[in-house]
Amino acid sequence: MKQSAPTTRRVVVVTGASAGIGAALARVFAAHGHDLVLIARREGKLDALADEIAAQGRPRPLVLAIDLSQPDAAARIKAELAAHGLEPEYVVNNAGFGLVGEAAQLDHAEQLAMIDLNIRSLTELSLAFADTLARLRGGLLNVSSVAGFIPGPGMAVYYASKAYVLSFTEALHHELARRGVRVTVLCPGPVPTEFQARAGIPRIPFPRTGMPRVVGSNALTCTAEEVAEAGYEGLMRGQRVVVPGIANKAVTSIARLLPRRLVLEAVAHSQLVRRRRTNRVLKKAVREAP
Repeated sequence: MKQSAPTTRRVVVVTGASAGIGAALARVFAAHGHDLVLIARREGKLDALADEIAAQGRPRPLVLAIDLSQPDAAARIKAELAAHGLEPEYVVNNAGFGLVGEAAQLDHAEQLAMIDLNIRSLTELSLAFADTLARLRGGLLNVSSVAGFIPGPGMAVYYASKAYVLSFTEALHHELARRGVRVTVLCPGPVPTEFQARAGIPRIPFPRTGMPRVVGSNALTCTAEEVAEAGYEGLMRGQRVVVPGIANKAVTSIARLLPRRLVLEAVAHSQLVRRRRTNRVLKKAVREAP
């Protein structure tokens, strides 16, 4: 008697899901009826999010506390999914971090670790499940940034890593389209999350209106939830690039038109102003501390 093949369950794999945009993306996918696998280093944060999603009547996501910067991360993820009878219908590569400061002065090893996470890990996970995504007619969502459209003096490696994500994902959008895979790159502007603390930027409230600093005024921010909704909707539509926020769209358009020298000077000035503002805030905090 012929035995039937073991059944598998379709899931959405979300990296960097412990906080910020990653957690918001997980909530959005769950709200639209998708089962999830949550991946990040901080197991406690992932468990709390998994419990929150389960409390809303959804299946509890599988939690994988994995350091994605490690060379065996993708192999471990594939093995865990297979062991639990899961197949990725969608892969969301959100994990990443940035560092503020001049590249020659920042810790070199930490910058190389940034490249490992922001570029190598994202590339490996984007390709590791391509055949499965094609068979399931699923999709890939990679999180870049408005920073990917411009060079970034003061955060050179971070900006360059996001430029890679933008270029790589746009190319995959074209290559995998004929196989029925939706590929989208999500490019948010400033979002108040834990990213700022990891990058070395104290938590300073972003203004809610105005044009981005690279064109001479205040940055228009979106919440993590707004970014996640835009990313989900863009992916489901098969949109190649999603830039949430009107002002952020303006920045990406203007950056293509301005001479590169002017863009470099504008970004460098913006970083200088931010560092001075940060120093003033820190000095005030020290003065006012009990």
